[in-house]
Amino acid sequence: MHCPFCRNADSRVVDSRTAEDGASIRRRRQCTACGRRFTTMEATSLSVIKRSGVTEEFSRSKVISGVRKACQGRPVEEDDLAKLAQTVEEAIRARGVAEIDADEVGLTILSPLRELDQVAYLRFASVYQGFESLEDFEEAIESLRAERDGRAAEKEF
Repeated sequence: MHCPFCRNADSRVVDSRTAEDGASIRRRRQCTACGRRFTTMEATSLSVIKRSGVTEEFSRSKVISGVRKACQGRPVEEDDLAKLAQTVEEAIRARGVAEIDADEVGLTILSPLRELDQVAYLRFASVYQGFESLEDFEEAIESLRAERDGRAAEKEF
């Protein structure tokens, strides 16, 4: 890290603190040459590898945008989409990898979307799970019904 005042390449860390809910670290540094202090922010990066091979930074807004299309015409609020995107990012970061395939991001979205709205889940799943026939949709719908019936049976007891 170069000193922003004298451009010296050597500095020492005076203080470190977590910032932004632990997603980054704020470091207070002091230049060994001029003695002036400055602050740096360090954050972990999460990259998404697209189908084309291009790598780009993970973006919650892109998750929200993709899910918003599946939720079109459904009773889903913007806050719900923001929470879903946060859940997805946390799940991906918990894997401990710096790069993830775009398809894996899509598959990670499925579980929280299933809880949020089942119709939107089916729309989204049809793309990311590669539904090719009506039978694929029927299997997904049967799975949703079985899950719903299982929850209803639990409530009776």
